[in-house]
Amino acid sequence: MDTSFIELSAEREKTWAALTSVVAAVGLTSFKIVVGIATGSLGILAEAAHSGLDLVAALVTFLAVRLSGKPADQEHRYGHGKIENLSALFETFLLLITCVWIIYEAINRLFFKEVMVEASIWAFIVMVVSIIIDFSRSRVLYRAARKHNSQALEADALHFSTDIWSSSVVILGLIGVLIARKVPGLQYLTKADAVAALGVALIVIYVSVKLGLRTIHGLLDTAPEGMAEKVKQVVEALPGVVDCHNIRMRYSGPYLFVDVHVLLEGGQTLEEAHALTEAIEKAICQALPASDVTVHPEPVLQADAPHIAEQITDAVEALPGVKDCHEVQAHYHGSKLYISAHVLLDGDQNLNDAHAITESIEKTILNLMPDAEVSIHPEPALISAE
Repeated sequence: MDTSFIELSAEREKTWAALTSVVAAVGLTSFKIVVGIATGSLGILAEAAHSGLDLVAALVTFLAVRLSGKPADQEHRYGHGKIENLSALFETFLLLITCVWIIYEAINRLFFKEVMVEASIWAFIVMVVSIIIDFSRSRVLYRAARKHNSQALEADALHFSTDIWSSSVVILGLIGVLIARKVPGLQYLTKADAVAALGVALIVIYVSVKLGLRTIHGLLDTAPEGMAEKVKQVVEALPGVVDCHNIRMRYSGPYLFVDVHVLLEGGQTLEEAHALTEAIEKAICQALPASDVTVHPEPVLQADAPHIAEQITDAVEALPGVKDCHEVQAHYHGSKLYISAHVLLDGDQNLNDAHAITESIEKTILNLMPDAEVSIHPEPALISAE
C-alpha cells in the first residue's frame, strides 16, 4: 500500500479528532457560562473558565496537528513534529493561569465575601452534560493519540479527562449547598461550592505539572525510558550482529528518530553488510512503529581469536564444576577487548552454586586478559538417561 496515502489518511483522522474537540469545547463553554451566571455558582463559572481555556487549547491542538504533519524541508530536517510539543507547553501555561484565578476567587468566597449560589436543576444538568461530552471526547482523542502517537492529541485528551473529574467535584459542591439549605444545622456546607472550586484548581494543577514535565522532556529530547535497552536487545538478536552500541533516539511529534551503531563481521561483502543493515532497520521499526532508523555499520576489529579462544577454553574447563566451554568469541571495540563464552554446568545444582562458578570463570579469564569485558552464558548440561 502507498505510504503517502496512509500518512494522508492519518493526518485527516488526527485533524478530524482535533476539530470535533473544538466544536465540543465551544458548546460546553457557552453552556457553562450561561448556567453559571444564572445560578451564581463559582464552581460552574470556574468550570466555564476551564472549558474556555480548553477551547483555546483545542484550537492550538488543531493548528499544531495541521502544521506538524508537514513534511521535512530544508530548514526542518526532522520535520515539524516539535510543534506538537510546543502546543502542549502552551496548553500547560493556560491551565496554570486558570488555576490562579480559581484559587483567588475561591479564597475570597471562603473568607472575605458572601455570594449566594443557586443549586438549581440547571446547574446539575450542565455538569452532567459536561461529563458525558468530556468522556466521549477524551475516549476519541485518546484512541487517535495512541493510534498515531500524537502528543498534541494526547494533551487535548488529558484536558477533557481532567474536566470529568473537576465537573464531578463541582456536582459534590452543589449537593453540599443543597443540603445546607434543607438542613439548618449544616449551614457550613454553603461554602461547599468554593471548596469544590479549590478542588478543581488542585486537579488542574496536578494535570498541568504532569503535562508540562512530559512536554519539556520532549523538547529536551529526553530518551524514552527503556527503549534503548529494547533496541539493543532486538538488534543483537539478529544473526551477524556482534554488538549494538551508541544508541540515540529522540521524538519529533509522533515520529521517533533512532540512530544506532552496530559491529559487523569485517570479512563480509558490502552487499551483505547492506542487506544486514536493512534487516536491522526493519527489526527496529517492527519493535518501535512510526520510527525513522539510521544504522551505522562498523567492522569488528578481530583479536587473535583462535589463540585467545584456545587459551580461555583450556583455563575454564580446568575449573571445578565446568563440564564444557565453547563458542568463545573475542573482538576489539576501540581499545577495549570483549570476550564472550558459553559454558556447560551441572543442571542439578542450585542457582547460588551456579552463580559462584560463573564468577570464578570471569575471574579466571580476567587473570588471563586483564581489563577485558567478559560475558559468560551458562547452560545446563543435559543428563543422559541411564
